[in-house]
Amino acid sequence: MTVDAQRAEHLDAGLGDTINTMSIRPGPATIVAHVLHARRVHSLEREAFATALDGVDLGPGAIRVHTCHRVEVYQATGWTDGPPLPTLPEGAERLEDVDAVRHLVEVACGLDSAVFGEDQILHQLRVTLAERRDGGRIDPFLDRLFQAALRAGRQSRAWFDGSPRSLADVALDLIATEAGELRDRTILVVGAGRMGRLAAFAAHRRGARVLVVNRTPEHARALAAEVGGHWAAFGSDHVPAEMAGAIVALAGAWELGSADADRIVGAGVQIVDLSSPPSVPVALQERLGRRFTSVDDVVVGSALAPTDRLRRRIERLVADTGRDYCAWLRARDSVPVIQAVASSAEQIRQAELEWLLNRLPGLDPNERAALEQMSHRLVAALLHAPLDALHADEGGTLERAARNLFGL
Repeated sequence: MTVDAQRAEHLDAGLGDTINTMSIRPGPATIVAHVLHARRVHSLEREAFATALDGVDLGPGAIRVHTCHRVEVYQATGWTDGPPLPTLPEGAERLEDVDAVRHLVEVACGLDSAVFGEDQILHQLRVTLAERRDGGRIDPFLDRLFQAALRAGRQSRAWFDGSPRSLADVALDLIATEAGELRDRTILVVGAGRMGRLAAFAAHRRGARVLVVNRTPEHARALAAEVGGHWAAFGSDHVPAEMAGAIVALAGAWELGSADADRIVGAGVQIVDLSSPPSVPVALQERLGRRFTSVDDVVVGSALAPTDRLRRRIERLVADTGRDYCAWLRARDSVPVIQAVASSAEQIRQAELEWLLNRLPGLDPNERAALEQMSHRLVAALLHAPLDALHADEGGTLERAARNLFGL
């Protein structure tokens, strides 16, 4: 039995236990997850870790998931020559094998979200996987795992009743708790990105008047038009004194006009900041006191509320998905060969690219990045058919041929 088949056997055995008693096997792990969640790691520390990751070439053997309340890195540990990760902050979790597999599937199914069953995480996982595939740089263990998690996530959504909720809905609940009925009252939405759009449409569904502010006026104008609302220029004195509350969802600081902060404090309304790190200036946060709610506060204060029957059904789906993944892993005696071929090709690509860049010292950063991207796509295109064939190799014939052809 190969090392990877032994790993799969341990994974499968663990996932065969009840959902709460899966054990971590001794010895080297196959899949490792590093999890920084808002319930355990502060927003500033999560974003500092994410920023540090920006300077690390994770390579094919790792993939990052980054949302407003989580930063996670999944690694296939066959890639041992990659750069080390930044130091994990206090509160971060390191999950191995069955726990790592289970965690990602639970994330995709909405069990680990701040809002049970929200749809945004599925979109984010799908985009993350697509981006790595487009670049031709993803380990087959991770590719298969993310595909399995996405399938489970789509299946679980089919069992939910009612309209899906998001953090924006929770933010509006918090505002309504303080302000009362939101119909025909103004909700300020700061930001026109994905979360800002969710907030604007959620407020519109409740019958509120929506005022959109965004750095790019065209985006603010377009979003306001979609919800029948109004828009205002970023940084101007636009905050209405009679508003019911505000939802902030920005990448970067919220630049308020000179009189806005006084009006917000004087209005006595709730400001919910879904940005990570918070976009509301610290001075305004302090003046607002308990009327300021950060994304971490939203997540920590949220409660998962699936019915017992639905939770049991999703937990069975999580366990079944994990077992199927492990069965595939156990059958993939060719996986070490696939990894070796991909790793060898990556080493050659890096060496040839370095040689070429040394010969062309006058290239600007954009030109160097274009060459880097082209080299990844070229290697991915050349290896696509051979690696697909190895994935489908049941009898081991192609595995043995690959070992001979590539000198493995």
